[in-house]
Amino acid sequence: MTTGTSLMNPFESASEIYIDDASVLSRFIAEVEPSCSFVSCAIDTEADSMHSYETKLCLIQFAIPGALAIIDPLTIGTDGLGEFVRFVDRFEVVWMHGADYDISLLNSTFSWVPRAIYDTQVAARLLGVGKFGLANLLEEEYGVKLSKQSQKADWSRRPLSEKMLDYAYNDVRYLIDLGGKYLERLRKAGRQDWFFESCRAAQESVIGRTGKSEDDLWRVNGWGRLSPKGLHYLKHLWLWRDEECRRLDRPAFKFLGNHELISMAVDLETGKSVRPPHYLRPGPVRRLHESIEAADQVPSRDYPVKHRRGEGPRIEVDENHLERIRKFRDQKASELGIESTMIATRMVMERLASTNLPEVEKQQSLLNWQRELLSPGI
Repeated sequence: MTTGTSLMNPFESASEIYIDDASVLSRFIAEVEPSCSFVSCAIDTEADSMHSYETKLCLIQFAIPGALAIIDPLTIGTDGLGEFVRFVDRFEVVWMHGADYDISLLNSTFSWVPRAIYDTQVAARLLGVGKFGLANLLEEEYGVKLSKQSQKADWSRRPLSEKMLDYAYNDVRYLIDLGGKYLERLRKAGRQDWFFESCRAAQESVIGRTGKSEDDLWRVNGWGRLSPKGLHYLKHLWLWRDEECRRLDRPAFKFLGNHELISMAVDLETGKSVRPPHYLRPGPVRRLHESIEAADQVPSRDYPVKHRRGEGPRIEVDENHLERIRKFRDQKASELGIESTMIATRMVMERLASTNLPEVEKQQSLLNWQRELLSPGI
């Protein structure tokens, strides 16, 4: 455990603690609990998806007024963080920035997310802020320049360097105050309800996201140009790569790229033999050829079906109607000083301009505030 303080400014003077033991976590909660108003806290996460096979939660950064904590799930273990989860659940609001990935990571790790999440990135965009990355916002609001050196660091390494710790603390240091500023500006602009609804919808979307089905995981970019035979070989190549990455505890892009899988599938589809990349070791190469030989024995009737992505009928779009909606959306966005995609994305507009979707389904593509803005143009 390490602690430190600084008297540079109210944000820098917050106490800092690195927690890598469940008993230290319990003491931290016991120490801050008496002074907690439980109105708001801030959370960020760091994960390792670039250096190992499985994406894993490596750090949780936590902030309340006057105190910052970096919690280490790799040493404590996720089972030891139940007390922290219950503590967070007592807060009315949890502030995050660009919360989508953090929500997904917390949900996959704990089958839990905070009840109410407010996202400073969503707030900034609804206020018309052009550069809404956290570093940009903190420089604009506080004159603070954050280093980006640790952005792609290996967060599974231990011990963490001082630079990595500074980066992690700074990701949550200002969030509660920043969120308060934005809430007040949103209230004055009459957009506070837009913000609440947008945050709630984003949270529900992440929790309800099922991801790709098992039959779609291997359909990497470029699969659409393959015949059923090519898809059959692509599936076997993907399964071979997945197993090799699992053996090596290595992410797929560091072993063999998707474009190389597609290239090999194209060769096999046209009856050519595969020439593995020269950097592959003999073991993986031998297992690659074994996988191809096994694929050769499968009858064509068992090849994968070449279906389209997505479910339901193909949307038929009235292009003239789509253009009218787009122009109306862009005009509204210009008047409000926000990005047009905050009101409706291209995909949403296509649904609104479709000729074969039920009206109820079209309207479900929009949030209430978006529907109110767009209804005169639809």
